[in-house]
Amino acid sequence: MGDSSPVESARAKGKTIIKPIVFGNESKYFGKKRETDGHTHSWTVYAKPFQENEDMSVYVKKVQFKLHESYTDALRTVTKPPYEITETGWGEFEIIIKIYFNDISERPVTLYHLLKLFSNPLLSHQPIVGSQGQLVSEYYDEIIFQDPSLFLYKQLTCGKTINTNRKQETDWKGKETKTLTSLKTAKKRVAEEIAQMNERLKKQKNAIQKIKEEMVKLEKQKP
Repeated sequence: MGDSSPVESARAKGKTIIKPIVFGNESKYFGKKRETDGHTHSWTVYAKPFQENEDMSVYVKKVQFKLHESYTDALRTVTKPPYEITETGWGEFEIIIKIYFNDISERPVTLYHLLKLFSNPLLSHQPIVGSQGQLVSEYYDEIIFQDPSLFLYKQLTCGKTINTNRKQETDWKGKETKTLTSLKTAKKRVAEEIAQMNERLKKQKNAIQKIKEEMVKLEKQKP
């Protein structure tokens, strides 16, 4: 902590750094229930950089995973990449992922992920089948650093990479295109509804104006 303490109060004013990340889990069915403990799946929960070869350890001190209390040592800590925990089980539950940074003045980031072992057609966010036949349920998010310390700013912008063979399973570009298309369609629909509403209001105003004019005429015709 010696080299970070003197610079923690000095900020990179006006600087905003965005670090895209992916978090979630992969799971694979054993094929049958394991007799020893009744477990049916192996699974891995993770937090990783969106850019596969980025070295998050430059600015991340550790990542904690809070598993279900039925697991031994439910609070697991990983201090170097890959930031992931592999286990086996039979049920789905919420996992709390907490990312701590090398700069102790920066607040940890907390993520919540529902471990997915099964597909459910009723859910809006459907797991996908990965390249190895595994079920993949993951999300894109961004960690935003506003006016970080100079110490952290140097870490965030150093561009250090690591060798990795792991590739993104989710087609994020395709998801982005689909989302943008949906937004454009929704925007067009809203604009059309607003135009229709304005037209109805215009007709109602004209009708009210005619009624007022007729009332004025009737008033003038009174003896």
